[in-house]
Amino acid sequence: MVWVKLLILASIGAIIGWTTNILAIKLIFRPLEPIEIPVVHFKIQGLIPKRKSEIARSIGEIVEKELISIEEIIDKFIQNENKSEIIFTIKRRVKKVAEQKLPTFIPSSIKSMILDYIDDIIDKEAEIAITELIENMIHKATSTVKIADIIEEKVNNFQMDQLEYIILAIAQKELKHIEVLGGVIGFVIGLVQGIVILAF
Repeated sequence: MVWVKLLILASIGAIIGWTTNILAIKLIFRPLEPIEIPVVHFKIQGLIPKRKSEIARSIGEIVEKELISIEEIIDKFIQNENKSEIIFTIKRRVKKVAEQKLPTFIPSSIKSMILDYIDDIIDKEAEIAITELIENMIHKATSTVKIADIIEEKVNNFQMDQLEYIILAIAQKELKHIEVLGGVIGFVIGLVQGIVILAF
């Protein structure tokens, strides 16, 4: 009989603990809009909907400071192999224009010398010019493009049910463990309470 009572109390504790954790997880997202409790005038709103703007700003700042910056994006985009490709394209374009614009009366040997000279100039100066251009792009981009602001805007524009779905999909297993853990802890607490009550 004593063991039955202990089991009942422990089971009640498990149900309370499990239900409490489920409710706590739900309250992270729900309700989406503030709900005012009559008489006490206390408003209830899900943690994420209530602090969505702060969360969005924090995510944006963390991504910009810790994960990626506009400088890294530009550097990644224009790497050495891309520079070589740019220089090759410039040389090909300049050579084509020069061949079209040079007077026809100029001997082909002279034209070849001129084109070779242009190639040499491009080889010497193009990389410097591209590097300066990249530095200017980075300077302008960092002053005008803020990754933190872009991410903040994107997160703020997320529909809450969509954001809830994404978070739950990512953390489904962990949240389920929290629910089960609530039941286990509740069971243990209920068991201890039962022992104390029956002992005294």
